Amino acid sequence: MAFTRRLLTKTTAEFSQRSTLFNRFQIYSMSSSSTSTEGNTPTSVVDLCRDKIKAALQTDQVIVTGAYDDPNGSHISVQVISSMFVGKRPVQRQQMVYKALWDELKGPVHAVDSMICKTPDE
Repeated sequence: MAFTRRLLTKTTAEFSQRSTLFNRFQIYSMSSSSTSTEGNTPTSVVDLCRDKIKAALQTDQVIVTGAYDDPNGSHISVQVISSMFVGKRPVQRQQMVYKALWDELKGPVHAVDSMICKTPDE
């Protein structure tokens, strides 16, 4: 009886914690992907990712698309051309992009399926 009570208590606590985390994720996802009519506010996760990469790498040549026709952007593909990549190895370039996307990778973006990082001369 005591074992059953401990197991039930533990299971209920885990369910409550998971439910709270799921609700937080849903709220974050809805706020990130909701449509807005105000100014230049990003309207989707893809737009938010593109804007963050543009700001971090100081370039306008950024293409972010939802991979596999995913409109929510949980899987994205990235193409970036930036002068900040000059003298950097491919892995260092990718690290710079991941750094710009770090908050989204902890939330609504599940994976970056492909990434192309080039300098303006390439």
